[in-house]
Amino acid sequence: MNLTLLGQMGTFAVLVFFIWRFLWGPLTRLLDERSKRVQDGLAAAERGQREFSLMQHKSVDLLRQARAEAAEVLNQAERHALLVLEEARLNARAEGERLIVAAREEIAGEASRAREQLRAMVGELIVHGASKVLEQEIDAHKHNRLVEAMIAKL
Repeated sequence: MNLTLLGQMGTFAVLVFFIWRFLWGPLTRLLDERSKRVQDGLAAAERGQREFSLMQHKSVDLLRQARAEAAEVLNQAERHALLVLEEARLNARAEGERLIVAAREEIAGEASRAREQLRAMVGELIVHGASKVLEQEIDAHKHNRLVEAMIAKL
């Protein structure tokens, strides 16, 4: 063994001590930190995956519930529309019947007025014809009584 070999062994020992003392500790800490970050990232990804799956199930349930509510709203709207339609039909029938009754009353009134006019005309014709037949004049008072009596008989 010579001095070079001892010098090299000493240098090698100093190098090992230097690496172990100043480089090995920070390097292992760095590797440990990186390992911890990777594990945290994997755990976060797993949590995210679980939350995503949970949210998918919730969204499917919410969508199903929203569809059910929409169907119920549509059913209620259809029922309401049918009720409104039926009410409009009933109102239209009532209005039509009211118009028919009013028209019948108006027709009856017109017929009554026409009968009265016809009676008056017939009365005048009778008096005129009677005065021609009798060729005598009837006074106005007797004429009115005669017309009223004829109208009452008709």
